[in-house]
Amino acid sequence: MTNGTTGGDGRAAGDRAGATGDPRGRDVGGEGAIVARGLRKRYRGGTEALTGLDLTVRRGTVCGLLGPNGAGKTTAVRVLSTLLRADGGEAWVAGHDVRREPRAVRRRIGLVGQYAAVDEVLTGRQNLVMFGRLNHLPAPRARAGELLERFALTGAADRAASTYSGGMRRRLDLAAGLIVAPDVLFVDEPTTGLDPGGRIEVWDAIRELVGGGTTVLLTTQYLEEADRLADAVVLLDGGRVVAEGTPGELKARVGDDWLEVELADETDAEATTRLAQPHATGVVTRAGTTVRVPVTERAAALVRVAAELHAAGITPADLTVRRPTLDEVFLRLTGRPARSQEVAA
Repeated sequence: MTNGTTGGDGRAAGDRAGATGDPRGRDVGGEGAIVARGLRKRYRGGTEALTGLDLTVRRGTVCGLLGPNGAGKTTAVRVLSTLLRADGGEAWVAGHDVRREPRAVRRRIGLVGQYAAVDEVLTGRQNLVMFGRLNHLPAPRARAGELLERFALTGAADRAASTYSGGMRRRLDLAAGLIVAPDVLFVDEPTTGLDPGGRIEVWDAIRELVGGGTTVLLTTQYLEEADRLADAVVLLDGGRVVAEGTPGELKARVGDDWLEVELADETDAEATTRLAQPHATGVVTRAGTTVRVPVTERAAALVRVAAELHAAGITPADLTVRRPTLDEVFLRLTGRPARSQEVAA
């Protein structure tokens, strides 16, 4: 985890060179807390992690950076948080040029990496006090107390972090990322390895951060996570953006909603398909006891199809209207699922 203290060779010189900043960094993207233009990064061995990334994240929102392992998500976070230099392109974070003003950027950001970075021997309170001292806070214990309360960790504050559950440890990670009250927080794969309860705890914590005005760039492979948390979703594949928009906008690109009819008796499937087809916007399909009907007017279609089935004496076990998932969006746009077994980049 990095909390605004990350260093690197040549940083001071870079800050001096860009002390006045690039005026475009203040204005580009308008309300953009994070702006990237044409970012490129090639690793030794020839792997291209970023191939011209363009990205704008509005202030006070959650942007979900979604894609399979190897899509370039983590590399993008490392470049934008000054941990890694891009080979080409430009980027501004919190109004500062990432290349020319790295120290100014680090003073305005927090970073929570893929894996918990807390010291398991120390207590939760001691971990936060340590981060506060590393960041030269005037009252690190007071700040630690504020964050422990904010993340509902006060009751476990004086226990060793090794005794925390996965969700509690991740919340402690998030608290450490906020030790300097950043304008922008980068969160890389926040719920990897957590059980459902732990994931919900982390989601609640992230929502609270945004409610307080923090801008969050969240990388994830979990479609449900992006759907629940993100105001905007950016789909990455091969180190570039293949689509972006709100979750609803991206789902609308795939096509119609679906009315799913689950039948108690498979022998009713043929009749159900025939009765539903006049109310469909495309071809009605069936698989076993499930009949899928593409529709646009969801509520009206449900009522009409239900009436047709009732008149025919067919009683479905269930009638459900659902929208396409983000997984279907990604599969349609890239030809492969959002989760894969490739090596991360």
